[in-house]
Amino acid sequence: MPRPQALLAPILAAALCVGGAVAIFSAASTRGEITVAPPPEIWPDLVQRTPGDLGVRGRDGRFQLGFRSAVENHGPGRLTVRGTRSAGEREMTADQLIDRADGSRARVRNIGRIRYTSSGGHDHWHYLFFDRYELRRASDHRLARPDRKTGFCLGDRYDPGRTLPRKPDRPVLTGACLKNRPQARNVLQGISVGYGDDYPPYLEGQSIDITGLPAGDYELVHRANGDRRVRESTHSNNASSVLLRIGWPRGDGRRPEVDRLKSCPQRERCVR
Repeated sequence: MPRPQALLAPILAAALCVGGAVAIFSAASTRGEITVAPPPEIWPDLVQRTPGDLGVRGRDGRFQLGFRSAVENHGPGRLTVRGTRSAGEREMTADQLIDRADGSRARVRNIGRIRYTSSGGHDHWHYLFFDRYELRRASDHRLARPDRKTGFCLGDRYDPGRTLPRKPDRPVLTGACLKNRPQARNVLQGISVGYGDDYPPYLEGQSIDITGLPAGDYELVHRANGDRRVRESTHSNNASSVLLRIGWPRGDGRRPEVDRLKSCPQRERCVR
């Protein structure tokens, strides 16, 4: 006949697991206290799309490689970034708000800074360094030119048409990041499940200066959440790239030509 302990073991195991949360006996269990783990967090999954709409624009003797960038959220949880500041602070501190399975929210403090930026009519609060752009030599992947873009007004700017659990029927985060309100003390931005945030070429720094760059093959790398301060389910799809060739056909510093050779979605390197 089975021992009583053997019969009770599966019953106790089931009783300790409710909705994915496991009851854990704390060090204070000698006093009869039980610590219950918080409900599971529902994280976003940021996916960097491949750079697109490549082109060259010249002005005042300098040349800019322009491109479209986009980041989508394919995870089960919404990316929510909340910025706050006191009256004496110039910038806001960004926190991430994460939904839990029971409807409550977790808070990850200080995932970056949010700054009010005046730039060609796009005067609003920017979450700094959310996405970075790099032009690297194809031969050794060494950095050839960095970007100058720093800030992003995150929102549900387009629907890529993916069917995902917890995706809202329509965009939720549609604000303009408190446009023309430099006196604001808090701001909310982010990307809902199944939506994306995109920027066309040349808008607010959507370009890299390639003036005087030697002709040759380069990798244009776009990278979301490069410092990994945003909590998400995976970092394996945070970078995408394209292999391109830059040429100066007249050899006299006139407008360069840029040819797209290869697209490498969810890969930092195009040359293997």
